Amino acid sequence: MTRSESTSSVEEGGEIELPLMEERIHVEKRQVGRGTVRVHTKVDVTQELVSQDLEAERVTVKRVPVDRYVEAVPQIRTEGDLTIIPVLEEVLVVETKLLLKEEIHLQRTIETETATQTVPIRKQRVVIDSDP
Repeated sequence: MTRSESTSSVEEGGEIELPLMEERIHVEKRQVGRGTVRVHTKVDVTQELVSQDLEAERVTVKRVPVDRYVEAVPQIRTEGDLTIIPVLEEVLVVETKLLLKEEIHLQRTIETETATQTVPIRKQRVVIDSDP
């Protein structure tokens, strides 16, 4: 092989360089399975005690005799928690007069009682199992 046919180069010091080997890189990707993962939910139920004040309104009826003559029909009136309803009767006298026969007194009272009951409370959680 002559110098003109060679692909080598001559440097100034008289050395000759010959390319012998060249490396090239080729990169590929592939999917590799590493195991499985299972995800599921669980519901835990706990019992909790709940207290709440409950109110109930009760009415007592009391009949109060009055037997008094009145000139006009009395109005229904309220005095605090007490409601007074007049009951009238016409009576025959020389003249007609209104006789207040009785009053009905309704007394309201409020009773408070604490009710306690056990109720289920649900809490959901996730469990993840991993297989290698």
